[in-house]
Amino acid sequence: MGVPNDWHLVHLGALARGGAGLVIAEATAVVPEGRISPNDLGLWNDTQEQAFANIVRVIHSHGAHAGIQLAHAGRKASTHPWLPGAATGSVAEAAGGWQTVAPSAIAFGDFADPRALSTSEVYEVIAAFVAAADRAVAAGFDVVQIHAAHGYLLHEFLSPLSNQRDDQFGGDGERRAFLLREIVRQIRAAHPDLPVTVRISGDEWVEGGFNVEAALQLAQWLKLDGADLIDASSAGNTAEVRISIGPSYQVWIADRLRAAGLPVGAVGLITSAQQAESILATGQADVISVGRPLLANPQLPLKWAQELRAPVAAALTPPQYHRAIF
Repeated sequence: MGVPNDWHLVHLGALARGGAGLVIAEATAVVPEGRISPNDLGLWNDTQEQAFANIVRVIHSHGAHAGIQLAHAGRKASTHPWLPGAATGSVAEAAGGWQTVAPSAIAFGDFADPRALSTSEVYEVIAAFVAAADRAVAAGFDVVQIHAAHGYLLHEFLSPLSNQRDDQFGGDGERRAFLLREIVRQIRAAHPDLPVTVRISGDEWVEGGFNVEAALQLAQWLKLDGADLIDASSAGNTAEVRISIGPSYQVWIADRLRAAGLPVGAVGLITSAQQAESILATGQADVISVGRPLLANPQLPLKWAQELRAPVAAALTPPQYHRAIF
Protein backbone atom coordinates (compact mmCIF):
# COMPACT_ATOMS: atom_id res chain seq x y z
CA MET A 1 0.00 0.00 0.00
CA GLY A 2 1.30 3.41 -1.01
CA VAL A 3 4.51 2.01 -2.56
CA PRO A 4 5.82 3.58 -5.79
CA ASN A 5 6.34 1.08 -8.59
CA ASP A 6 7.85 0.91 -12.08
CA TRP A 7 5.17 3.24 -13.46
CA HIS A 8 6.28 5.99 -11.07
CA LEU A 9 9.94 5.34 -11.86
CA VAL A 10 9.35 5.76 -15.60
CA HIS A 11 6.97 8.71 -15.13
CA LEU A 12 9.23 10.75 -12.85
CA GLY A 13 12.40 9.64 -14.63
CA ALA A 14 10.98 10.88 -17.94
CA LEU A 15 10.38 14.32 -16.44
CA ALA A 16 14.01 14.44 -15.31
CA ARG A 17 15.22 13.28 -18.71
CA GLY A 18 13.05 15.98 -20.30
CA GLY A 19 15.11 18.79 -18.79
CA ALA A 20 13.23 19.74 -15.62
CA GLY A 21 15.49 21.28 -12.99
CA LEU A 22 13.46 19.89 -10.08
CA VAL A 23 11.07 16.95 -10.29
CA ILE A 24 8.57 16.77 -7.41
CA ALA A 25 6.63 13.62 -6.56
CA GLU A 26 3.35 15.17 -5.53
CA ALA A 27 0.75 14.41 -2.84
CA THR A 28 2.69 11.76 -0.94
CA ALA A 29 0.76 10.91 2.22
CA VAL A 30 2.49 10.95 5.60
CA VAL A 31 0.01 8.43 7.10
CA PRO A 32 -2.35 5.88 5.50
CA GLU A 33 -5.47 7.91 6.30
CA GLY A 34 -3.84 10.94 4.66
CA ARG A 35 -4.12 9.49 1.16
CA ILE A 36 -6.45 11.24 -1.25
CA SER A 37 -7.48 7.90 -2.71
CA PRO A 38 -6.67 4.26 -1.89
CA ASN A 39 -4.27 4.33 -4.88
CA ASP A 40 -2.09 7.16 -3.58
CA LEU A 41 1.57 6.98 -2.61
CA GLY A 42 2.85 7.35 0.93
CA LEU A 43 6.06 7.69 2.88
CA TRP A 44 5.49 6.18 6.29
CA ASN A 45 7.40 2.86 6.12
CA ASP A 46 10.70 1.31 5.03
CA THR A 47 9.32 -0.31 1.87
CA GLN A 48 8.10 3.01 0.53
CA GLU A 49 11.35 4.72 1.45
CA GLN A 50 13.43 2.11 -0.39
CA ALA A 51 11.24 2.32 -3.50
CA PHE A 52 11.53 6.10 -3.55
CA ALA A 53 15.31 5.86 -3.14
CA ASN A 54 15.49 3.99 -6.46
CA ILE A 55 13.39 6.68 -8.17
CA VAL A 56 15.61 9.41 -6.72
CA ARG A 57 18.64 7.61 -8.14
CA VAL A 58 17.07 7.65 -11.61
CA ILE A 59 16.10 11.33 -11.37
CA HIS A 60 19.64 12.22 -10.33
CA SER A 61 21.09 10.14 -13.15
CA HIS A 62 19.38 12.48 -15.63
CA GLY A 63 20.82 15.60 -14.00
CA ALA A 64 17.71 16.81 -12.19
CA HIS A 65 17.06 17.42 -8.52
CA ALA A 66 14.44 15.34 -6.73
CA GLY A 67 11.70 16.73 -4.51
CA ILE A 68 8.78 15.18 -2.68
CA GLN A 69 5.53 16.82 -1.65
CA LEU A 70 4.40 15.59 1.77
CA ALA A 71 0.67 15.74 2.33
CA HIS A 72 -2.38 14.78 4.34
CA ALA A 73 -5.71 14.96 2.52
CA GLY A 74 -7.81 15.54 5.65
CA ARG A 75 -11.53 15.69 4.90
CA LYS A 76 -10.81 15.22 1.17
CA ALA A 77 -9.21 11.81 1.74
CA SER A 78 -10.72 8.37 0.98
CA THR A 79 -12.08 9.43 -2.41
CA HIS A 80 -12.20 7.61 -5.71
CA PRO A 81 -9.19 8.25 -7.98
CA TRP A 82 -9.71 10.95 -10.60
CA LEU A 83 -9.57 8.58 -13.56
CA PRO A 84 -11.68 8.42 -16.73
CA GLY A 85 -14.88 6.51 -16.08
CA ALA A 86 -14.22 6.11 -12.35
CA ALA A 87 -16.78 6.83 -9.67
CA THR A 88 -16.57 10.15 -7.85
CA GLY A 89 -16.87 11.19 -4.23
CA SER A 90 -15.96 9.32 -1.08
CA VAL A 91 -15.09 5.63 -0.97
CA ALA A 92 -17.23 3.85 1.62
CA GLU A 93 -15.40 2.10 4.43
CA ALA A 94 -16.96 -1.19 3.33
CA ALA A 95 -15.36 -0.68 -0.11
CA GLY A 96 -11.87 0.05 1.19
CA GLY A 97 -12.31 3.63 2.33
CA TRP A 98 -11.79 4.99 5.82
CA GLN A 99 -13.00 7.57 8.31
CA THR A 100 -11.63 10.95 7.34
CA VAL A 101 -10.37 13.60 9.76
CA ALA A 102 -10.35 17.39 9.75
CA PRO A 103 -9.86 20.40 12.02
CA SER A 104 -13.63 20.47 12.59
CA ALA A 105 -16.41 18.03 11.72
CA ILE A 106 -17.41 19.94 8.58
CA ALA A 107 -17.72 18.01 5.33
CA PHE A 108 -16.33 19.13 1.98
CA GLY A 109 -19.35 19.37 -0.31
CA ASP A 110 -21.06 16.00 -0.51
CA PHE A 111 -17.99 14.04 0.67
CA ALA A 112 -18.31 11.85 3.76
CA ASP A 113 -18.48 13.60 7.13
CA PRO A 114 -15.02 13.90 8.74
CA ARG A 115 -14.18 13.45 12.39
CA ALA A 116 -12.56 16.39 14.20
CA LEU A 117 -9.01 15.65 15.33
CA SER A 118 -8.33 15.84 19.04
CA THR A 119 -5.58 18.14 20.25
CA SER A 120 -3.25 15.19 20.86
CA GLU A 121 -3.99 13.84 17.38
CA VAL A 122 -2.95 17.15 15.81
CA TYR A 123 0.44 16.73 17.47
CA GLU A 124 0.58 13.23 15.97
CA VAL A 125 0.07 14.82 12.54
CA ILE A 126 3.08 17.07 13.19
CA ALA A 127 5.16 14.04 14.15
CA ALA A 128 4.04 12.20 11.00
CA PHE A 129 5.16 15.03 8.72
CA VAL A 130 8.53 15.25 10.46
CA ALA A 131 9.02 11.47 10.26
CA ALA A 132 8.16 11.53 6.55
CA ALA A 133 10.70 14.32 6.00
CA ASP A 134 13.30 12.18 7.78
CA ARG A 135 12.51 9.32 5.39
CA ALA A 136 12.66 11.66 2.40
CA VAL A 137 16.17 12.73 3.36
CA ALA A 138 17.19 9.11 3.89
CA ALA A 139 15.84 8.27 0.43
CA GLY A 140 18.03 10.98 -1.09
CA PHE A 141 15.49 13.68 -1.91
CA ASP A 142 17.01 17.13 -2.36
CA VAL A 143 13.88 19.14 -1.53
CA VAL A 144 10.81 18.63 0.66
CA GLN A 145 7.59 20.46 -0.10
CA ILE A 146 4.85 20.72 2.53
CA HIS A 147 1.42 20.63 0.89
CA ALA A 148 -0.76 23.22 2.61
CA ALA A 149 -3.01 24.02 -0.36
CA HIS A 150 -6.05 22.81 -2.28
CA GLY A 151 -8.30 22.08 0.66
CA TYR A 152 -6.20 19.32 2.18
CA LEU A 153 -5.61 19.04 5.91
CA LEU A 154 -3.05 21.81 6.47
CA HIS A 155 -5.08 24.20 4.31
CA GLU A 156 -8.21 23.18 6.23
CA PHE A 157 -6.52 24.36 9.42
CA LEU A 158 -5.53 27.69 7.83
CA SER A 159 -9.03 28.56 6.63
CA PRO A 160 -11.74 30.04 8.89
CA LEU A 161 -14.27 28.25 6.67
CA SER A 162 -13.10 24.79 7.74
CA ASN A 163 -11.41 25.45 11.09
CA GLN A 164 -13.80 26.27 13.92
CA ARG A 165 -11.69 24.90 16.76
CA ASP A 166 -11.31 26.56 20.14
CA ASP A 167 -7.94 25.09 21.15
CA GLN A 168 -4.45 26.32 20.26
CA PHE A 169 -4.99 25.23 16.64
CA GLY A 170 -8.08 27.36 16.02
CA GLY A 171 -9.32 30.91 16.39
CA ASP A 172 -7.31 33.77 14.91
CA GLY A 173 -4.99 33.49 11.95
CA GLU A 174 -1.89 32.90 14.04
CA ARG A 175 -3.43 29.95 15.88
CA ARG A 176 -4.85 28.47 12.67
CA ALA A 177 -1.33 28.64 11.20
CA PHE A 178 0.32 26.98 14.20
CA LEU A 179 0.09 23.42 12.79
CA LEU A 180 1.79 24.29 9.50
CA ARG A 181 4.37 26.51 11.18
CA GLU A 182 5.28 23.86 13.73
CA ILE A 183 5.78 21.27 10.98
CA VAL A 184 8.15 23.64 9.15
CA ARG A 185 9.98 24.54 12.36
CA GLN A 186 10.52 20.94 13.39
CA ILE A 187 11.70 19.84 9.94
CA ARG A 188 14.07 22.80 9.79
CA ALA A 189 15.46 21.94 13.25
CA ALA A 190 16.00 18.31 12.24
CA HIS A 191 17.50 19.14 8.82
CA PRO A 192 19.20 22.57 8.86
CA ASP A 193 20.45 22.32 5.26
CA LEU A 194 17.37 20.76 3.65
CA PRO A 195 15.50 23.07 1.25
CA VAL A 196 11.90 23.24 2.54
CA THR A 197 9.18 24.73 0.35
CA VAL A 198 5.51 25.21 1.18
CA ARG A 199 2.63 25.08 -1.29
CA ILE A 200 -0.31 27.23 -0.23
CA SER A 201 -3.61 28.34 -1.71
CA GLY A 202 -3.02 32.07 -1.66
CA ASP A 203 -6.70 32.86 -2.15
CA GLU A 204 -9.81 30.71 -1.71
CA TRP A 205 -11.83 32.97 -4.05
CA VAL A 206 -14.65 32.94 -1.49
CA GLU A 207 -15.96 35.76 0.69
CA GLY A 208 -14.73 35.30 4.26
CA GLY A 209 -12.19 32.65 3.31
CA PHE A 210 -8.40 32.51 3.46
CA ASN A 211 -7.25 35.32 1.17
CA VAL A 212 -4.06 36.81 -0.21
CA GLU A 213 -3.55 39.17 2.74
CA ALA A 214 -3.75 36.22 5.15
CA ALA A 215 -1.41 34.33 2.83
CA LEU A 216 1.10 37.20 2.91
CA GLN A 217 1.09 37.17 6.70
CA LEU A 218 1.55 33.39 6.62
CA ALA A 219 4.49 33.72 4.23
CA GLN A 220 6.11 36.23 6.59
CA TRP A 221 5.72 33.79 9.48
CA LEU A 222 7.06 30.91 7.40
CA LYS A 223 10.13 32.95 6.55
CA LEU A 224 10.83 33.25 10.27
CA ASP A 225 10.23 29.52 10.67
CA GLY A 226 12.87 28.59 8.11
CA ALA A 227 10.91 27.94 4.92
CA ASP A 228 12.89 28.56 1.73
CA LEU A 229 10.17 29.14 -0.88
CA ILE A 230 6.40 29.57 -1.20
CA ASP A 231 4.64 27.82 -4.09
CA ALA A 232 1.59 29.99 -4.77
CA SER A 233 -1.54 28.20 -5.92
CA SER A 234 -5.18 28.88 -4.98
CA ALA A 235 -8.63 27.49 -4.12
CA GLY A 236 -9.61 23.89 -3.33
CA ASN A 237 -11.24 24.27 0.09
CA THR A 238 -14.82 24.93 -1.00
CA ALA A 239 -16.91 22.73 -3.26
CA GLU A 240 -18.67 25.63 -4.97
CA VAL A 241 -16.40 28.42 -6.15
CA ARG A 242 -16.21 30.54 -9.28
CA ILE A 243 -12.75 31.37 -10.55
CA SER A 244 -11.89 33.40 -13.61
CA ILE A 245 -9.47 30.89 -15.09
CA GLY A 246 -7.13 31.93 -17.88
CA PRO A 247 -3.44 32.08 -18.75
CA SER A 248 -1.31 32.96 -15.70
CA TYR A 249 -4.48 33.39 -13.61
CA GLN A 250 -2.68 32.78 -10.30
CA VAL A 251 0.51 34.74 -10.99
CA TRP A 252 -0.89 37.82 -9.24
CA ILE A 253 -0.84 35.81 -6.00
CA ALA A 254 2.83 34.94 -6.41
CA ASP A 255 3.60 38.58 -7.18
CA ARG A 256 1.80 39.73 -4.03
CA LEU A 257 3.47 37.15 -1.80
CA ARG A 258 6.98 38.18 -2.86
CA ALA A 259 6.57 41.09 -0.43
CA ALA A 260 7.21 38.59 2.38
CA GLY A 261 10.86 38.42 1.35
CA LEU A 262 10.87 34.76 0.36
CA PRO A 263 11.31 33.37 -3.15
CA VAL A 264 7.92 32.51 -4.64
CA GLY A 265 6.92 30.04 -7.32
CA ALA A 266 4.12 30.69 -9.81
CA VAL A 267 1.85 27.97 -11.16
CA GLY A 268 -1.37 27.67 -13.15
CA LEU A 269 -1.95 27.69 -16.92
CA ILE A 270 1.62 28.66 -17.70
CA THR A 271 1.86 26.89 -21.03
CA SER A 272 4.47 28.63 -23.20
CA ALA A 273 8.14 29.47 -22.97
CA GLN A 274 7.54 33.15 -23.63
CA GLN A 275 4.85 33.31 -20.95
CA ALA A 276 7.07 31.64 -18.35
CA GLU A 277 10.07 33.82 -19.24
CA SER A 278 7.97 36.98 -19.04
CA ILE A 279 6.79 36.13 -15.51
CA LEU A 280 10.39 35.74 -14.39
CA ALA A 281 11.75 38.72 -16.32
CA THR A 282 9.12 41.08 -14.91
CA GLY A 283 9.80 39.91 -11.36
CA GLN A 284 6.35 38.50 -10.68
CA ALA A 285 7.83 35.21 -9.45
CA ASP A 286 11.19 33.58 -8.86
CA VAL A 287 10.36 30.05 -10.04
CA ILE A 288 7.93 28.55 -12.55
CA SER A 289 6.15 25.34 -11.56
CA VAL A 290 4.63 23.33 -14.40
CA GLY A 291 2.27 20.39 -13.95
CA ARG A 292 -0.22 19.34 -16.59
CA PRO A 293 1.73 20.68 -19.60
CA LEU A 294 4.58 18.40 -18.50
CA LEU A 295 2.22 15.43 -18.34
CA ALA A 296 1.29 16.13 -21.95
CA ASN A 297 4.95 16.57 -22.98
CA PRO A 298 7.63 15.39 -20.52
CA GLN A 299 10.29 17.05 -22.70
CA LEU A 300 8.70 20.48 -22.50
CA PRO A 301 11.69 22.05 -20.66
CA LEU A 302 13.96 21.02 -23.52
CA LYS A 303 11.53 22.53 -26.02
CA TRP A 304 11.29 25.77 -24.06
CA ALA A 305 15.07 25.98 -23.69
CA GLN A 306 15.43 25.72 -27.46
CA GLU A 307 12.67 28.26 -28.14
CA LEU A 308 14.34 30.75 -25.79
CA ARG A 309 17.76 29.98 -27.28
CA ALA A 310 19.13 29.14 -23.86
CA PRO A 311 22.89 28.53 -23.98
CA VAL A 312 22.40 25.23 -22.13
CA ALA A 313 19.75 23.85 -24.49
CA ALA A 314 22.11 21.51 -26.32
CA ALA A 315 23.79 20.35 -23.11
CA LEU A 316 20.41 19.57 -21.52
CA THR A 317 19.35 17.39 -24.43
CA PRO A 318 20.21 13.69 -24.06
CA PRO A 319 22.71 12.83 -26.82
CA GLN A 320 20.41 10.03 -27.99
CA TYR A 321 17.85 12.72 -28.96
CA HIS A 322 20.15 15.22 -30.64
CA ARG A 323 19.46 13.97 -34.15
CA ALA A 324 15.71 14.26 -33.63
CA ILE A 325 15.83 17.71 -32.05
CA PHE A 326 18.77 19.44 -33.74
